[in-house]
Amino acid sequence: MGMSAFYTGAGRDDAESIRTVRRALDLGVTHLDTAEVYGPYVNEELVGRAVKGRRDEVVIATKFGLVSPTGRPGPDSTPAGVRAAVEGSLRRLGTDRVDLYYQHRVDPDVPIEETVGALSELVTAGKVRHIGLSEAAARTIRRAHAVHPVSAVQSEYSLWTRDLEAEVLPTLRELGIGLVPYAPLGHGFLAGGVRTLDGLDATDWRRTNPRFTGGNLARNLRILDEVRGVADEAGATPAQIALAWLLAQGEGVAPIPGTTRADRVEENCAADGIGLSADQITRLNKVPPASGERHAEPDMASIDH
Repeated sequence: MGMSAFYTGAGRDDAESIRTVRRALDLGVTHLDTAEVYGPYVNEELVGRAVKGRRDEVVIATKFGLVSPTGRPGPDSTPAGVRAAVEGSLRRLGTDRVDLYYQHRVDPDVPIEETVGALSELVTAGKVRHIGLSEAAARTIRRAHAVHPVSAVQSEYSLWTRDLEAEVLPTLRELGIGLVPYAPLGHGFLAGGVRTLDGLDATDWRRTNPRFTGGNLARNLRILDEVRGVADEAGATPAQIALAWLLAQGEGVAPIPGTTRADRVEENCAADGIGLSADQITRLNKVPPASGERHAEPDMASIDH
């Protein structure tokens, strides 16, 4: 996402972004995540160019529902919208199938059963291999799973966002559904590179995110200090510790850290080799909760449906 939208530097150097994706493939990364709304559309095109000639090495995940291909105002998870959206994604990605197709946000105006029914038809047609939901409530996950098996749920989860541990994560464990944590580095915060807003583009969405504004950024530095303390002990970076903590949460958790840089890909991949001690995990589990909502009010209204 950050290669094409929302973050500082997005869209500035597609050639470097493609080199970064290909470096990830060289390192054994097999899961690439995109969405039609990133750009919009251009991030899917970027991924398609990056995996050309190597398509069978990767699982491509993309998302629909926040851009309407039918002209419907607002979100569009109607069956007609789903069918039209997948055709656009397939074309932009340059592929004949989407390995994991997510509803980007639950559409409050379309019963989830109708949306998942349309997705099930796409699986039967061979255009989609697996289906997923993003930022869905536990009750919605159950309803969707009753229509067609849900393979994965993508939601924000990290050392500074642990809301889903109350209901969503237990539901996923019960139903055998994988969890794909997005923003596993807290939108860059847990990597240690954002201690002030200085240097962020004027359009960088973190400038309006409650956790980065109104004094909350300074208060949240205590979280980073705790993570950095464990990192120093382990001979690792804060980003690697944040990812290692997620990987220690059990089977079926596949975080998707984003970056535009090959050196960051290398750093992130190395987190897989870090073994946290029981004491370190306990200390990280006790990190204080973040100050501020994780999204601005309009975005908070679109989650947990």
